[in-house]
Amino acid sequence: MTKLSSKLDPQIKNATIIGAGAIGLSWTALFLANGLKVTINDPRPDIEQTAITGIKEVIPGLNSLGYDMENFANNLYFEKDVHKAVATADIIQENGPENVAFKQDLFASFEDYLKPTALVLSSSSGIPSTIFTAKMKNAGRVLLGHPFNPPHLIPLVEVVPGERTSKEAVEETLKFYTAIGKSPILIEKEITGFVANRLQAALFRESVYLVSTGVVSMENLDKIVSSSIGLRWAAAGPFKTFTLGGGPGGLPHFLQHLGPGLESLWKILGDPHFDQPTVDLLIKQVNESYAKTPYEELTKERDEQQLAIMKSLNK
Repeated sequence: MTKLSSKLDPQIKNATIIGAGAIGLSWTALFLANGLKVTINDPRPDIEQTAITGIKEVIPGLNSLGYDMENFANNLYFEKDVHKAVATADIIQENGPENVAFKQDLFASFEDYLKPTALVLSSSSGIPSTIFTAKMKNAGRVLLGHPFNPPHLIPLVEVVPGERTSKEAVEETLKFYTAIGKSPILIEKEITGFVANRLQAALFRESVYLVSTGVVSMENLDKIVSSSIGLRWAAAGPFKTFTLGGGPGGLPHFLQHLGPGLESLWKILGDPHFDQPTVDLLIKQVNESYAKTPYEELTKERDEQQLAIMKSLNK
């Protein structure tokens, strides 16, 4: 028996997952854990076995969150025809390729088969829904529900409405994600990459610069992040951190006394590129470090540590 969330709207019973890669399977597992009947739409010939195997791999993490996944397969279905897959869905979570033309054609292709009350959500990591719904006649119930990987563990979901998304659909989406244990955040303005990925890109850009110029090794840079700002940001984001950094005077004091030095660093941050020498160096260092450990072992270690952090912060 899976655990049915007491907060989940009883009218929401059926979910469809379009695209069952790593993100799609993670969503599938979480939806099943919350008592939803889930239909997977994916063209791969081996999708049924792949899905069962993938869901079993994330069950320990879900068990740690209090879910009972013993009979999860009883609510799992597969449908190759996308029109049939969406026809009875109350919630649709799309996880297809990050390709504008593909998404535009996909969403337009199944529009006429949707229930009027269905919420159509996309896990797109950078393409605004205003762009990929361009070919739809009515995009009022389509918007972004962008997770952080893996969705079954990481609380954040960026909820990003498009220009035609209704306020009702936004409110329903926020309630839905909250009901299944997520921490949805409304992004009030569409921007490529949204918020979390833009922040991640900024930090990774400087990380690549520091490693590629020989300032620090890849492994040591990761240790620096996870033993300093990573820990700090898990408890308080950048603005709260610097507000506290200003002491009793708060952010105004911080900006007055430490702001100029911080701004001077902005002017000398690196501008690396994934040219061949840089790529070769990164691959060399990863082969000498993380690649020596099997992927499954690294994933398990990451998930266990992530769960420990979340539990300590009551997330």
